[in-house]
Amino acid sequence: MTQPAVTIDTQRPGIPFARLSLVEFRKSFDTRAGRWFTISILILAFAAMLIQTFLVPAGAAQDLNDMALVQNSLLGIFVAIIPILLVTQEWGQRTALVTFSLEPRRGRVVLAKLVASALVVLGVLVISVLIALLGTALAGGLRGIEVDWNLSAQMLRNIFIGNAIATLLGFGIALLLMNTPAAIVTYFVYMFVVPTVLNVAGAFLDWFADIVPWIDFASAQEPLLDSGGMSGEEWAQLATSSLLWVGVPLAFGIWRWLRTEVK
Repeated sequence: MTQPAVTIDTQRPGIPFARLSLVEFRKSFDTRAGRWFTISILILAFAAMLIQTFLVPAGAAQDLNDMALVQNSLLGIFVAIIPILLVTQEWGQRTALVTFSLEPRRGRVVLAKLVASALVVLGVLVISVLIALLGTALAGGLRGIEVDWNLSAQMLRNIFIGNAIATLLGFGIALLLMNTPAAIVTYFVYMFVVPTVLNVAGAFLDWFADIVPWIDFASAQEPLLDSGGMSGEEWAQLATSSLLWVGVPLAFGIWRWLRTEVK
């Protein structure tokens, strides 16, 4: 007896992109690594808030802007690890075969992971502001410190831009390396080792000192956290360094993601 031929329904609609993005967002916290890492950095941010609240001098004023800045400076260092775990788990835990079987168009998967990462950044921003509000309220209510509740839109915008850049950096490195430990180590090398090497080289080489502000990724982001705002030159330096250190790994990472054979 011959088996009937199996036909594939090519007219069936694909997975809606909104559902695909929500699935990828859920996968950011589904694993034990992602879940406990997120809990750990939130505990760390809460501890930093308590330190800033109760160790500020009694005669000093507490500024909500400063409190939010401290929270995001702390969370911004670690926020890129979440998209790294989201991307690399497909290869480290061998789930890529299932993912690409359900959605063979890898470009849609990459875009969904990018949307999920953006939602994580937005969530981090909201949580950090809530923690900052709590810290400011504690400083004013329990310690009687004069508090300033003003939170500028410029500061919120710059904090979001800084976290988005860090997230894109982690996302691009994860796509390129497809290995969790290697991607995390490379990310911290980008953030701390490379700027040190560039500044040391600039201190010894006069001709290189003028180039450093345009390629030093970490220093270019520092004006984002300045309450005085950024000049046109500083925006140009941020764009140039981001294109070099974020754009290039992201482009090559997407190319590798789309072409790598699933084993």
